[in-house]
Amino acid sequence: MYKKSIIAGLMTLAATSSFAATDSCGKVQIADMNWNSASLIANIDKFILEHGFDCDAELIPGDTMPTSTSMIEKSQPDIAPEMWTNAVQALIDRGVAEKRLSIAGRSLSDGGEEGFWVPKYMVDKDPSLATIEGIKKHAKEFPNPENDSVSAFYGCPAGWGCQISSGNLFTALKLEEAGFELIDPGSSAGLSGSLSRAYEREESWFGYYWAPTAILGKYEMVKVDFGTGIDKDHYLNCIAENSCMEPKVTMYPPSPVYTVTTMEFAKRAPLAYAYTAKRSFTNAKMNSLLAWMEDNQADGQYAAENFMLNNKDIWSKWVNKDIQAKIDNALENL
Repeated sequence: MYKKSIIAGLMTLAATSSFAATDSCGKVQIADMNWNSASLIANIDKFILEHGFDCDAELIPGDTMPTSTSMIEKSQPDIAPEMWTNAVQALIDRGVAEKRLSIAGRSLSDGGEEGFWVPKYMVDKDPSLATIEGIKKHAKEFPNPENDSVSAFYGCPAGWGCQISSGNLFTALKLEEAGFELIDPGSSAGLSGSLSRAYEREESWFGYYWAPTAILGKYEMVKVDFGTGIDKDHYLNCIAENSCMEPKVTMYPPSPVYTVTTMEFAKRAPLAYAYTAKRSFTNAKMNSLLAWMEDNQADGQYAAENFMLNNKDIWSKWVNKDIQAKIDNALENL
């Protein structure tokens, strides 16, 4: 069902040309989600839609569930630049089926990425640590800083959805039997702090993390291979569920991350919509942009302007030459 909805959404790009020969972009509301990558993309969209497509673009606060619900029920905001659709799959399906929403394209071309990670400098010294068997064999190389009689695995903070999946995989991988203790870092800051402290001192670290994030932009990490590939059905129906009684080993499947628009916007402004379908970032690029944001304490607007000034090779592929010239002119006047 979901694949059909995605295909239907993507087909809108071809269909919209029949609605209007030229854009009547008008006022456009863009959801400025409350995490850095989404805020960065929202501000990039605002800049490009304002200066390239003559839209009256406005950022409004957003979050996954309320934004997707409002887009279906009220046709506002017009654009959700970074929607992690796994979290609202049924809602997005309904919106597409009722022709209220359109899936424009992938905002993160690689999808959201999750996994268990170790520092690259450890793998450089011992390549076996890139595999779960190597990790378990050398468990004593990952001592718990609070109790070095056991090894440390840093899980996802309590209350997050990934706490369930990382805990179930900890069980499925039999890491406790290998000598590991599952550590609750307490918060996102606690988890990132444990990793950054270890990395700055070139100490051992093994735990859960996700991308795109500033941490994986700043520090070279290696995702540990479980040797099983991805069993998406088992992940969704067991690993990601608190009620999972018999978890089996599987790598994390990528999380689809799409740009979602209202169908009304896709019909009213097909050229602007076409831009949102083309605009996409690799995780590696987004990681580096988020690291820059953190290092420079930059908000979404400042980071977007920095991106536009220094990454013409990327954004110029999202628009035609006429639009590009208008954006260039705007950048010269910053």
